[in-house]
Amino acid sequence: MDNKINVEELLGAFSFDGELENITQLHDGHINNTYRFDFREENGELNRYLVQELNTYVFKDHEGLMNNVLGVTSHMQKKILENGGDIKRECLCVYPAKDGKPFYMDGGNRCWRCYNFIYDAHSYQSVENEEVFFNAAESFGRFQQMLADYPIDSLVETIPNFHNTVSRFADFKKAVADNLSGRAEQVREEIDFVLDREEDCGILLKLLDDGKLPLRVTHNDTKLNNVMFDNETDKGICVVDLDTVMPGLSLYDFGDSIRFGANTAAEDEKDVSKVSLSLDYFRAYTKGYLSSAGNSLTKEEINQLAFSSKLMTLECGMRFLGDFINGDVYFKTAYPEHNLVRCRTQFALVADMEKKMDDMKNIVENCRKELGI
Repeated sequence: MDNKINVEELLGAFSFDGELENITQLHDGHINNTYRFDFREENGELNRYLVQELNTYVFKDHEGLMNNVLGVTSHMQKKILENGGDIKRECLCVYPAKDGKPFYMDGGNRCWRCYNFIYDAHSYQSVENEEVFFNAAESFGRFQQMLADYPIDSLVETIPNFHNTVSRFADFKKAVADNLSGRAEQVREEIDFVLDREEDCGILLKLLDDGKLPLRVTHNDTKLNNVMFDNETDKGICVVDLDTVMPGLSLYDFGDSIRFGANTAAEDEKDVSKVSLSLDYFRAYTKGYLSSAGNSLTKEEINQLAFSSKLMTLECGMRFLGDFINGDVYFKTAYPEHNLVRCRTQFALVADMEKKMDDMKNIVENCRKELGI
């Protein structure tokens, strides 16, 4: 247990039901410190809450972030209730502090928030089969569908230009020019791989500027472990970790899911011959996503699903490479060449996607027709 947590202060800051029975520190996340508080009522009923310290070094605007979270979860809860669902199982619920704010600043200027604990549910750290990937896609698609009519102007950018691929490319070129680590010459082939695809970086943003793609509420961290799955049915029931919810393109979320989940190898696989896009996993995710989000998406969004997978993979790869050239100042590394290995894995996946792009587009079109979208 983190001995820096002031339990008495937190007990006084939020309204919990019952007597405190136990506190468990959870270690799933890499950014925020998370605890499960267990309370027992007089009738024996157990109430569990997630109490989390928000990392204000990573997220400078904690108030804007929590207003984002409160806004989108309140919007989703209305939709869930309209459909006869259970908001405490299907959505994060923000429990305000006693002063009415969606967060609490303690005496040490640490930011805390309180959520519902989702019972009888689990998460996956990696894609185990097509069914799990399909179920995750359904959840992220449902997230997009429920927020399709959300007022975008009310959201703030918690991390500016997070998936702005033109801005990311500019950052990459600066890293190469500055060459802070002196490593640029040893990775000239990888640098050229990125430079040869500069035109790709502006395609989706040009469509946005031309009004051909809509600005959406996006999750921006659509990894598998940000979906909670029901213990009994293994269906995805709730999307969690909403700290990076902000305005963006739905294609960012879709593409990043494919980058993460449809790769046949680990993100830091040294043998790039093992790296490829699983078309079966791509099909499973596409079908699951369109089955729940399809009717809320535009034709152009659907047309760009395959390309977005390549673009998000390219973006991730150039971020790894840029960090390697900068001297490994952003991503945590386990050994000196870790970021280089990571970037090579991403670029191998990009190259394989380019070979399979026609197949990917055909899969999207077949899924669209099959679902009658």
